Amino acid sequence: MAGEGKLQHMEVDYSDTVDATLPQCEEMTARGKLNDAIEELQSLEKKTRLGGDMPSTSRILVAIVKLCRQRNEWDLLNEQLVKLSKKRSQIKQSVTKMVQAGCSYVDETPTAEVRLRLIQTLLTITEGKIYVEIERARLTRTLAEIKEREGDIDTAAEVLHELQVETFGSMEKREKTEFLLEQMRLCLAKKDFIRTGIISNKISTKVFQTADMRDLKLKYYRLMIEHGLHEDSFLKVSTYYYHVFSTFVDSGEADKARDTLKCVILFCVLAPYDNEQRDLTHRVKELKQTEELLTSYREILELFVKPELIVWRDASTMHGPSLRSDPSAPNVFDGSEAGETRWRKLHDRVVEHNIRVLAACYTRVRLDRMAKLLDLGVDRAEEFLSELVVAKTIYARLDRLDGVVVFQRPKDPATVLNQWSDDLNILMAHLNKITHLVNKEEMVHRPIP
Repeated sequence: MAGEGKLQHMEVDYSDTVDATLPQCEEMTARGKLNDAIEELQSLEKKTRLGGDMPSTSRILVAIVKLCRQRNEWDLLNEQLVKLSKKRSQIKQSVTKMVQAGCSYVDETPTAEVRLRLIQTLLTITEGKIYVEIERARLTRTLAEIKEREGDIDTAAEVLHELQVETFGSMEKREKTEFLLEQMRLCLAKKDFIRTGIISNKISTKVFQTADMRDLKLKYYRLMIEHGLHEDSFLKVSTYYYHVFSTFVDSGEADKARDTLKCVILFCVLAPYDNEQRDLTHRVKELKQTEELLTSYREILELFVKPELIVWRDASTMHGPSLRSDPSAPNVFDGSEAGETRWRKLHDRVVEHNIRVLAACYTRVRLDRMAKLLDLGVDRAEEFLSELVVAKTIYARLDRLDGVVVFQRPKDPATVLNQWSDDLNILMAHLNKITHLVNKEEMVHRPIP
């Protein structure tokens, strides 16, 4: 069948014939007889192909492509590429060499239109052929870049998404990662955040452990930060910044590491409280680089670590100006709508922290008293309390009639009885010990008769 690209064993060696024919054809081309030279080479190509002479067939196919390029016959070049690839029993390695030669001429095309035609021709040839999957992937990426330069982001993204490079076994790990990162970048450019998350799962962070992948590691986490900011996944964003911070620390870039650590802290305190957030907060607090930061960053982190109430009015007055105007963390609390939203989120986290502190210190508290401690209205305080209870961050029950909040969990009868039994056993043990000591003292001080 034509175009199968079969592997064959060499039956006849035509290398000497090819060595003699190629200079003659180049001379004919120089005299303007390109078609005659191609016919001569095609006649010899048939013999080498049917004879299974892969090296000679490869040389002939590349020579035909090269002669067309030398005469700037781009339409004839496209025609010959398609024609030669469809020859009966064509050899895989020879097709690969021809496609590689054609790819090398993409950047030498005189106009954008000619370049697109050549790329489309090569994509047609390589479709469905595993042995030229890398060349097809590179051509597809070039086509996507052209579409992006033209301003057609959607088409560029769709073109690149046709590639499933994660299944390409012959592609190097670095190049495969570059393709996936480019797919992520185009998805973010077209605001397709769902597909961005899907593609990101195809990249294993283990590939970034080597030093030569450092640039791709930074690019990956920056793309993930952009995705996380859209999703308001502040804990993930903080974690991504933490990886970037660790990369700068390993490379000795202290200034960049310090600026990145600021973002780690701010997004960490913005994240809803859970075990993972608590662990990250304490790990960041123990870093020696944290001690070198401005007072505002250290203290805002310290406020959320200490089991003490935070007075929002004082905290915002003291640390707000420096946090909101710091040029090294401009995307956190800047004057944009997203920055203002995050500032309000910070206030919400302060209120939630204060409620957790109250839940740890009180078993019962009046709702109006709790609202006063939180510096909120009663309705607003009840709303925050309900959200934390629903999220199972704390346990609380509200008696609306009496206006009392109960933070202590009720104990089931079996637990109460077991606790009472344990306490009674401890009490009886103490009584037995006391009785023994009293008897001992009586025996010691009893007068001898």
